[in-house]
Amino acid sequence: MATLLLKNADILVTMDGERREIANGGLYAEDGVITMVGPTASLPQTADQEIDASGQIVLPGFVNTHHHLNQTLTRNLPAAQNNNLFPWLKAHYRIWAKTGPEASRTSALIGLAELALSGCTTVFDHSYLFRSGNKVDYQIEAAHDLGVRFHASRGSMSLGESKGGLPPDDCVENEDDIIADSIRVVDRYHDARRGAMTRIVLAPCSPFSVSEDLLRETAALARDKKVMLHTHLCETLDEERYTLERFGKRPVDWMEGLDWLGEDVWFAHAIHVDDEEITKFAHTGCGAAHCPCSNMRLASGIAPIKKYMKAGIRVGLGVDGSASNDSSNILLEARQAMLLARLKMGLLPPEGPRKNFLLSQSHPLRADEWMTAREALELATIGGASVLGRDDIGALAAGKCADFFTINLNTIAYAGALHDPVAAVLFCAPQNAHYTVINGQIIVDKGEIATMDMAPVIEAHNAHSRQLATS
Repeated sequence: MATLLLKNADILVTMDGERREIANGGLYAEDGVITMVGPTASLPQTADQEIDASGQIVLPGFVNTHHHLNQTLTRNLPAAQNNNLFPWLKAHYRIWAKTGPEASRTSALIGLAELALSGCTTVFDHSYLFRSGNKVDYQIEAAHDLGVRFHASRGSMSLGESKGGLPPDDCVENEDDIIADSIRVVDRYHDARRGAMTRIVLAPCSPFSVSEDLLRETAALARDKKVMLHTHLCETLDEERYTLERFGKRPVDWMEGLDWLGEDVWFAHAIHVDDEEITKFAHTGCGAAHCPCSNMRLASGIAPIKKYMKAGIRVGLGVDGSASNDSSNILLEARQAMLLARLKMGLLPPEGPRKNFLLSQSHPLRADEWMTAREALELATIGGASVLGRDDIGALAAGKCADFFTINLNTIAYAGALHDPVAAVLFCAPQNAHYTVINGQIIVDKGEIATMDMAPVIEAHNAHSRQLATS
């Protein structure tokens, strides 16, 4: 039985039921599962592998609930720098369609490594464009080789321009082929066991790129196979206009009619919703992936995250595509979630006794209206775990997976901020992880990827990126 001891952390943030923050804390794990958490003095004194976290803060591994790993190949394209969603997609579709197996593998490795360096231990990737020999298998292989806990999607696009969709016809797939490959991928890779390193999600891309028939069939298949469902929804006003004009319904009502609301469903973005739709999400158990950086980058809007939280809706964070972010830094995403929620407060229309509250100290905001640093960290950890339907990750407690990361507190960036080290993680500039551990294995060691030599991966990735952009 392989054992792991982490000891001497300045502070260990558990995110457990009591939200304990343990000074001089540590944890002990056996075969990738935590068996003890507490002050260092209360733990076994030796293990097969030991991490001295002196001068560091320890947090549960972050959970990324929405990403597009292959988009690392098309970061910062000049033609897509100043566009909102629909023209941004049109600038990318045909480039993404040329992504072959090796380009797909290297892009997954780059995105997953960047995520691990920012404290992410579990990643959901929404892949939906499988042309040029690309398959989700190559991303699953990359995650396995790097050592990252991975939820992969067999996504899809089937509705080309000739049928009223947004993507070009040469970028979509036949629906029978989509369903057949979805069955193959679930049967081959999905692991429903506690502590699983690989799970599969079925994820048609969006309301404007798949047919109603495919949405219904995918929902039925997912429930038969007992896997989760995911798609983009309510991301932009263009999408809302599309469903109103094509189906006579707003996106949420339209998806409800296709059996796409439920506890096994979560939506990416979920920005443009009204109070009735928020109530519907809460009643049916739908989750949401909040992607603040992408939403700002594409001028999509500000999701009502505090309303979601107040309604009891499961909310996690997503870094979204590396071409709409253009980063895979989930610690930065958590910081932006906190800041954007605060901006949303300042944009509320003046009403009642708080009219002109920004110009007056007589009616300050209530404490529960602020997005706090700890709330944002909850979104990144236990919130994301809940969105992905997992109770074995997202917190540091006995019986949970040994997924965590550490940050060195003795840095210029944190100087003067350690009155509250936990809040400093988000209030101050995002720092790279010193250690990232997944399933009891060290993936990031002293700020460097430990499981793979990344230099040749970067070189190959950049070559693929140049070739795709110019071919």
